[in-house]
Amino acid sequence: MKMVTAIIKHTRFEVVRRALLEAGVLGMTTTEVRGFGRQKGFKEVYRGVAYEVRFLPKVKIEVAVPDEKLQAVVGAIEESARTGEVGDGKIFVTDLGECIRIRTGERGEEAL
Repeated sequence: MKMVTAIIKHTRFEVVRRALLEAGVLGMTTTEVRGFGRQKGFKEVYRGVAYEVRFLPKVKIEVAVPDEKLQAVVGAIEESARTGEVGDGKIFVTDLGECIRIRTGERGEEAL
């Protein structure tokens, strides 16, 4: 099992969500987050005062998947989140040691 974490632009969230559902994802967790990568934020002027916005708003999507669905899920995120511009985001894949469904006590991939 793997945990796929993607940090994407807000504007691509709905497209990514649909792509994940089409890839067979049954559930996901999303969080509104702020951060920066290579784009390092931007400068803005408010009431004549310039200030720098260093942390940009993003959406974090977390999806637990069985190993056999990993490439389909990563591919779906990669294709649907890509705009070709700086700030498209990142995908992280980590091993998932255990998963337990609280309601039934199922463990492992059956709990996904």
